[in-house]
Amino acid sequence: MVTFFKAISSKMIGDMSVIKSLKVRLAQGLTALLLLTIACVASAQDLTASVDRNELAINETFTLTLRYSGKQSGGQPDFNLLEQDFEVLSRQQSNQYRVINGRAESFVEWTVILAPLKEGKLFVPSLHLHGEVSDAIPITVNQAGQAPAGQNRKAFLEVETDKEKIFVQEQLLVKVRLYTTVGLHDIATDPLQIPGAHVEKVDERRFERRIDGVGHAVYELTYAVFPESSGELQIPSLNYVAVTGRRDPFSLFNRNAQRIRLRSEAKTIPVEPKPDSYSGSHWLPAASLGLVQSWSKDPEQFKVGEPITRIITLRAEGLRAAQLPPLPELNIDGLKTYPDQPQQEDQPGPSGVDGSRIETTAIVATKPGSYQLPAVTITWWDTKTGRQRATQLPAFRFIVSGASIATPTEGGKFDQSISPTPTTSTVKPGFWQKLAIVAIALHFLWILYFFYLRKNRLTSVTTRKRKKPINPVGAEKLKSLAKDASPQEIQAGLREWLHSRWPNLGALGLEAATKQLGISELSQIVEILNDTTYKAPPKPINRPQLQILVERLIRQEDHVDVKTKELPDLFTGGTA
Repeated sequence: MVTFFKAISSKMIGDMSVIKSLKVRLAQGLTALLLLTIACVASAQDLTASVDRNELAINETFTLTLRYSGKQSGGQPDFNLLEQDFEVLSRQQSNQYRVINGRAESFVEWTVILAPLKEGKLFVPSLHLHGEVSDAIPITVNQAGQAPAGQNRKAFLEVETDKEKIFVQEQLLVKVRLYTTVGLHDIATDPLQIPGAHVEKVDERRFERRIDGVGHAVYELTYAVFPESSGELQIPSLNYVAVTGRRDPFSLFNRNAQRIRLRSEAKTIPVEPKPDSYSGSHWLPAASLGLVQSWSKDPEQFKVGEPITRIITLRAEGLRAAQLPPLPELNIDGLKTYPDQPQQEDQPGPSGVDGSRIETTAIVATKPGSYQLPAVTITWWDTKTGRQRATQLPAFRFIVSGASIATPTEGGKFDQSISPTPTTSTVKPGFWQKLAIVAIALHFLWILYFFYLRKNRLTSVTTRKRKKPINPVGAEKLKSLAKDASPQEIQAGLREWLHSRWPNLGALGLEAATKQLGISELSQIVEILNDTTYKAPPKPINRPQLQILVERLIRQEDHVDVKTKELPDLFTGGTA
C-alpha cells in the first residue's frame, strides 16, 4: 500500500515537473515574441515626423519636426521634396543625447519652418533617410482671413495704390506697408515684378502709426509702375519674411526667435488706352510738365562769330526721362547750330519719378540782323484734371551785331554778297621807285640787326630765361580770381588776361580764342568753368584743380615763347 502511494506520488511529481517546464518554455517564447515585436516597432519608428498644427491660413506658417534615432550617422533627408507645395523659410539641425530613468538615447532632429504656396488639402510628403521612411502628414490650408483688429494683430501687410484706374504709360504709385507691434529683424521682401510694366522703387521709409490706440511700427516701400499696354494691371501678392523677438548677439542659434511669413493681397487695376480726343504727336500722361530756357550769356550782347549756348530743360512730373520727346531742331538762315548730346535724368521721390530732358545747342550768327527763334510747344495729358493741355516756350527775338562772315556756297566758292565791297586806289607816279628804295633800306637794316643779335646772343639767352612774365599784374589777378571768385568773374578775368597777352585775338570770345591758341591747360580751365556755369544742375567747381591749371598756364606763358598766331576766320577757311 505504501509502495502504491509512493508510485502515485512520484508520477504526480513528474507530471508537475513537465507542466512547469512547459510553462517556462511558453514564457520564454512569449518574451522572445514580445521583444521581437518591440524591436520591429522601434525599427519602424527610427524616422518620425510631426507638425505643430495641421490647419492654417495661406499667409501663415507651421513647423515640421523630423527625428532620426537610428544607429547610422551622417546624411540628411531630401528636403527638396517639400518645395512642391511649401516654401522652406528656415531649417535647423541639432544632435541630442539624453538619459531618462537610467536609459540613454541619442537622436538627430531637424526643425523646418514651412509656408504653404497654395490653398486646399496638402500633404507634407514622406521623407527618406538610411532606408527609413517617415509618415506623410495632411495639412489643410484656408484663405487668408480678415486681419484682426486693434491690439490683436501683431504684424500684417497693407497694399495701397494712389489711383483706382490709369491710362497706358501713366504712373501708378503702389505703397506696401508692413505693420508690427513686436520687434522684427532680418526682414526679407519679394521685389515687386509686374509683367508688361516698368517697375521702379522710388522711396523707402520707417515711421510709427497708431491704430485703435495701439502703436505700430511701419515699414513702407513705394513703387512707381508704368504699364506698357492697356487692359488690366495685375499687382501680385508679395511675401515678407521676418524674425520676431530681440536679436541676441551672444546666442548662436537664437532659439527663442520665431520666423514669420506675411503675404499681401493681390490687386487688379484697369488700364485705359490713349483717349481718342488726344491730338498730340507724343502721348505724355503727366501730373505737370514745364519748359525752361537759359543762356550761357546775355543774348543782348549777341555778336557775329561769337558762339552762345541755349539750354532748354523739359521736366515732367510722373514721367520717366525716356518717355520725353526730343525738341524741334532750329533751321534759321544766318544762324549755325551745333546741338550737343541730350542729357536725361530721373529723380525718384515719395511722389514718384520726375523725368527731365536737357538739350544744349551752341548758336553762331554768320551775319548781323534781327532774328527770332520760334516758339516750342509740347502737348501733354494732365492726369490730375483728365484733359489735354499744352506747355509753350514763347518765341525769342534778339539782334546780332558785327560784320558779316563769308560762308561757302554750294559750288565751294565764297558768297561775295555778304562781304564788304573791296576798294581800289590809283597808283601815283614814282610809287615803284619809292618802294625799291624802302626795300633796300630795310634790307641793310636787317643785316645790321643780324650782326647785333649774333654779338649779344649769350646776353639775349640769359635775359630771355630771366624774363619776367608779361602783364604780371594780370597774372596775379587771375590767380586770385581762381582762388575764391565766382565762375563768371573768373571767365571775365581770363578773357581780359588772354586779350592782354595776345592782342591779335581781337574780338574773339573765350571759346573761340581757346580753340585758336590750342593750349591744353586753357581748354581744361574753360571746360571746368562751362560745366559750373551752364550745366543744369550746375557742376560744383573744383578749386584745387582750377588753381593748378592756372599756375601751369602762367608758367607755360613764362617759359615757352608762344608766338602770336595769324588767326584765320573761325567758321570758314579764310576771308572773302
